[in-house]
Amino acid sequence: MLSRTSRRVMAVLAAASMLGITSCSGSGSGDDAEETAGGPGSLVTERTLTGTAALPSASRTHLITYLSDGADRRPTLVSGTVAVPEGEAPAGGWPVISWAHGTTGVGDACAPSADTPGGPAHSYISRTTAMLDRWVADGYAVVQTDYEGLGTPGGHPYMNGDSAADSVVDIVRAARQLDPAIGTRWIAMGHSQGGHAALYAAARGTERAPELELQGAVAFAPGSRTSETAEYYATAGPAIGPALGFLPVLLLGAQAADPSIDADAMLTDASRPLLDAARTGCMDDIREVASTVPVDQVFAPDADLEPLREYYAGQEVEPLTLRVPTLVVQGSDDALVLRPVTDQVTAALCGNGADLSYRVYDGADHRAVLEESVDDVRAFVDGVRAGEAQDGTCG
Repeated sequence: MLSRTSRRVMAVLAAASMLGITSCSGSGSGDDAEETAGGPGSLVTERTLTGTAALPSASRTHLITYLSDGADRRPTLVSGTVAVPEGEAPAGGWPVISWAHGTTGVGDACAPSADTPGGPAHSYISRTTAMLDRWVADGYAVVQTDYEGLGTPGGHPYMNGDSAADSVVDIVRAARQLDPAIGTRWIAMGHSQGGHAALYAAARGTERAPELELQGAVAFAPGSRTSETAEYYATAGPAIGPALGFLPVLLLGAQAADPSIDADAMLTDASRPLLDAARTGCMDDIREVASTVPVDQVFAPDADLEPLREYYAGQEVEPLTLRVPTLVVQGSDDALVLRPVTDQVTAALCGNGADLSYRVYDGADHRAVLEESVDDVRAFVDGVRAGEAQDGTCG
């Protein structure tokens, strides 16, 4: 009889074959599949990627699938990309940027590796692609996870810290299996949802993969305070309108991690189309539907919101103990991740003993902070790679 782990690995390998990507593992029994696939970070499939999702300055970009651990802490298949620089790797191999993307949605079409010129998440992904292309042009291997459930079967546990951090760490391991010229030294970096993931990686990454050297982390406008979701949207005031597009992603993300949470049962008939939009489209599609939902008809009168609050309370970043030097950058005019909240988050992380630097950019909104912080991010990465002490914020 096959073990539960064997059956799980067989399932993810079968899912990989359905994706139409060249398999890197052989066929055989379930136990053979488990042994061939290996543990977290094992490369399962790969193919050369061209087009919009490839970084233009890379010598080549690969679409891969690899094993990681899901929100249920069982093996899961994750997709992502690996971009390799031009030229010959330096001694010790190419340094690595492991990028965690911001909110695109919860459907497979929202995965960055699936981006196309007219893709449903292209307006955001094209911006991060331009930024990351500078890193690969400067000699960094850039790996980008899609996260659990984006681009592979299963739900996407949006803002689940452990799942996201594991995906960010394990793609570095998989990239080294793909190309041994990729080194062991790496930086975790992410924006918004991915900033949350980068902070979790800063706390968990060294223990997760001790064979790698996590040198630092950069969190652009990190998402937080998701535990206040229920209370915030239940206010039913006009202020929730601009943020209503995030509600179905938060609900479906929680349901993906905890199936006892019933997203449909929480909403009214008037707001339930938000879930349909999230299941079939990405953030731009959801925002279009959100504009038609009355802000005073969001949650059903008898909705039990406590499980949602409890779930997201376990995903907050304030309790984390960061294990590597970390830079947090924030725009003063960010309407999605508010500066006062990030001020409080960074203060809490400092209180936990973090080696943290915090920079705020006047006039920058949620996306503009990606460009406004370029010089400071580069100086930070150069400094931690050189082993230099950072001019931190935490006293």
